[in-house]
This record gives sequence, C-alpha cells and structure tokens, in this order.
Amino acid sequence: MAGATGDLGHRIGLALLARGAVVRALVRPGSAHKPEVATLREQGAELVEVDFNSVMALTQACAGAACVVSALSGLREVIVDLQKRLLDAAVAAGVPRFIPSDYCIDYTKLPMGSNRNLDLRREFNQRLDQAPIQATSVLNGMFTDLLTGQAPVVLFKIKRVMYYGDADQPLDFTTTANTAEFTAAAALDPTTPRYLRVAGEVATVRGLQKAASQATGEPFKLLRMGGVWVLGALIKVTKALMPASDDVFPPWQGMQYMHNMFTGRPKLQPLDNARYPDIRWTPVREVLATRAG
Repeated sequence: MAGATGDLGHRIGLALLARGAVVRALVRPGSAHKPEVATLREQGAELVEVDFNSVMALTQACAGAACVVSALSGLREVIVDLQKRLLDAAVAAGVPRFIPSDYCIDYTKLPMGSNRNLDLRREFNQRLDQAPIQATSVLNGMFTDLLTGQAPVVLFKIKRVMYYGDADQPLDFTTTANTAEFTAAAALDPTTPRYLRVAGEVATVRGLQKAASQATGEPFKLLRMGGVWVLGALIKVTKALMPASDDVFPPWQGMQYMHNMFTGRPKLQPLDNARYPDIRWTPVREVLATRAG
C-alpha cells in the first residue's frame, strides 16, 4: 500500500494487519523512522523505501501483491501523476486489483469544475478505467471527524449548527477509522465492484443538531446562512481574494466540499455498509461527544 505515513493510510495498514493480511507499505526514502511507519513495522508490516518517481522501482515493490491500495494525498503531481506511475507499476507487476485514493463524496455525480480536488480524482479514475486491472473506489462522504474541527458546521462555542440550503438534505458521514476498516475489508475481497459506497451515518442538518444536543447535553439551534447559491458566491470571492498556493486544503476547498454536499448531488446510494457485517459504524453523536468531553 502507498500513503502509510498519512492518518488514513496508517489506519488502513493497521486494519489490514488486524484482518491477517500480509502488508507491504511503500514509503519514500527516509520515511521509515516516522512514528506511523514504525507502528506498522511493529505490527508486522513489511516496509519498503521506494523512489515514487521510478515506475521500475515501484514495479519491483509491487511484485507479488494481490491488491495495491493507495491512500496518497496531494494535488495533481500526486493524485494524477504519482498514482499513474503506481498504476503502471501495478499493471507491469501483474497485480490483479487497485484501490485509488478517493475516500470522498460521489464525484461521479458532480459537474467538472465544482471541486478542484475531486476533479483530479475523476481525471485519474478515467485513466484507471482504461487500465487492464480490476479497480474499486471507496466513497465515504465526509469524514465525520472533521465535524469536531476543520468543518465549520457544528459550532460548539455558540451552540449552533450552521448550514446553507435545506436543513432536511441527507448528508453522508463516515469516520476515518470506519473508512479504513471498510477499505481493508474491500482490499481482501476479490469480488468488489467498481464503486463501493458507505456512510457511517446519513444525517440531515436537523440530525446534526439533535446529535450535538445529545452529545453535549446542551440545546443546539440551527443557523441558516442562506441558500446554497450564497455559499457558491462566497467561494468565488474567497478564491479571488486568496493568493495562489499549493495547499491541498485551502479554505475555499473545504467550502467547495460543503457546497457539493448541501446541493445533494453527490449523495451516496445505494449504500454498501452491510457488505462486511463485522464493521461497527460509529454514529455522529459519538464523534461529537469526543469534542464535548
């Protein structure tokens, strides 16, 4: 697998090991000392330092694998270019299956240009679909963990749940841990379809309000900022005012993600949660309770 030094990749590696898999973690030279990688090694994973710019080196590293799992994070040079080299290596090594670094809302239902990071995933997956390898993308909505920090939806200080558009629009949330567990199970399942869609909980904004109230023991209220078009306008203004940067997640990127979700277009359906019945799905309330505590 690639991307083991990131939070999700590290969790996928541990989940694979917990299921008895033989795990080979591909890491950049000099990364073997990182705590995340050391933990995987202690749990029994094989660590291989490899030049990700070399298809030949990646091909050697992929030899004998049953599935290549990517949890790489970045912009074009990673999601498109580096993953393309990893894909070419997997094909050259005769690996039968490939799981790309998607882990998001259903970008297949979104128009081009509505989300920069998801457009890159769509572009890579178009190449993946042309490759002679069985591919499976895991789509999980928004990481529930973001509700306690990076995603300004549940505002703990003022006891409000902020939103745009319809408070009854269903939204998909899955914890990073659950996404890792499901991905690990899928990696060990040779019968997976092209797309697998999961949601630890499908909650409306009103559902988030109820969950926050239950988690904190204090009443939360709704804070409607306007129609979805208002958020779209704010995104344009924010992008115009911000200097160009190589940040993977600038403020407007998170806004784009929320805009996509509030429109309802990328809603995941049907859900494949029941495919691996041993997974216990963590509800939103439990995640919010960690912040409340």
